[in-house]
Amino acid sequence: MDENNNYLKDYESISKEVKYITNSISRLKILASLYECPKNMKELTESTGLSYSSVSSTMHNLELKDFVYRESSKYYLSNSMKIEIENILELNEIMEVISKFFNILDKHLVDMIPNSSIAELYLLGQASLIESGDVDAYRTYNYIENALAEAGCVKCILPFYYENFNEQLNKLVMDKKSVEAIVSQNILHVFEKKSDVKMIYSFKKDINFLLIVTDNAMILGLFKDDGNFDQNRLLISKNKDSIKWAYNLFKNFKKENK
Repeated sequence: MDENNNYLKDYESISKEVKYITNSISRLKILASLYECPKNMKELTESTGLSYSSVSSTMHNLELKDFVYRESSKYYLSNSMKIEIENILELNEIMEVISKFFNILDKHLVDMIPNSSIAELYLLGQASLIESGDVDAYRTYNYIENALAEAGCVKCILPFYYENFNEQLNKLVMDKKSVEAIVSQNILHVFEKKSDVKMIYSFKKDINFLLIVTDNAMILGLFKDDGNFDQNRLLISKNKDSIKWAYNLFKNFKKENK
C-alpha cells in the first residue's frame, strides 16, 4: 500500500502553483472553464456563474502570475497552466479510484505492481469490485472461468496453479487463440507439464498478483498482507480504459521480469 498511500499524501508535495489554484473556488471555476476553450470576460461570467467584478479581479491576478494571457478579447491558459490542471485532474482521478477500491487495496500487497502502472490507476475509474460470499463462495473463480471461455485472446499473470483455469487456457490454445502467460517460477514445472500454452514466462517471487486481460475484459486479484491470495475479491472491468491499463501492466511486468 505504500505507493498508493503516497498518492493520498501528494497534495502536501505538489507545487505551489497547484496549491494556489486549488484553494480558491473562483480560480478553479475560471481555470476549468478556460481549460475547455478560450473565452472573453462575458463568456467567463456566464460559464462560471461568478460576478463580473470577481472574474475581473481573479483574471488580473492570474495574468500577473502568467497563468493566463489575453489575445484580442479572449483569455487563454498558458502551456504550463494546462499541464498543472492536467496534473490536478489526474491526481484527483487516482485518489477517487483508490477511495473507490479501498476494500481491495487496503491490507493487500501491491508493491509488485510496476510504478508506471500505479501511476495509471485513474484508468480503472469504470472498474468494479466483485466479492464471493456465503451464497456464492466460488463467484470470483467462476467469473474468471467465464471470462476465459469467452476470450478471443488472453494475457495473464498467474501466481498459482488452478486446474480449471488451465483447462480453459488449453481450450483457447486448441481453438488457435493467442494465449500468453507469466507464472511463478515455483510452479513453472507444473505449467510446463500440464499446459498447452507455448508462450510461458516466469517470475521469481511467489507473492504477486493475479492478472487476466482478454480482448474484452480485465481481472485483477491481490494477495493479502498475510501472504495469502484473496480469492474472495476481484477488480473487474470491460471498459476500454481498464483493459488498456491491464495490457500496459502485463507489458510493464513482463519487461521488469525478463
